Amino acid sequence: MTRKTSSKPRQIPEATLKQPAGEPVLLSGGNPQIAKADGDAPVQAYIAAMPGWKRAAGASLDALITHTVPDVRKAVKWNSPFYGVEGQGWFLSFHCLTKYIKVAFFRGRSLEPLPPVESKDQNTRYFHIYEGEQLDEKLVASWIRQASKLPGWIP
Repeated sequence: MTRKTSSKPRQIPEATLKQPAGEPVLLSGGNPQIAKADGDAPVQAYIAAMPGWKRAAGASLDALITHTVPDVRKAVKWNSPFYGVEGQGWFLSFHCLTKYIKVAFFRGRSLEPLPPVESKDQNTRYFHIYEGEQLDEKLVASWIRQASKLPGWIP
């Protein structure tokens, strides 16, 4: 009895490919897969794993947040860095997508001026960081400062 075999190569989902030891898997859009954990170390691991230009943009954003809110609380949850204030919840998160970094303010509807991108959640507002785009640090720091003083999101 002869067995038929397919001449097509077997498709392996990108996320299941083995990465070199110690390197995080990049999920769709290049978002690093980092285990949930509290503290600066997992956030820095996430930033270090961000692909290409996004790494420098993520490091700049993290530095701006830390400078603006010196007692900021950090964690990685759901493959995204989260920033909050102890006892108030989370006020900001960001996530790598294919062409940009999506920055979420969980109480963004209360910020002035409003961050430009709407969300399905009535309270959340976003802004996006694109390659080659200069971050308006004064505006973003203002949003960070305002957001850090509001009651945050508590999962």
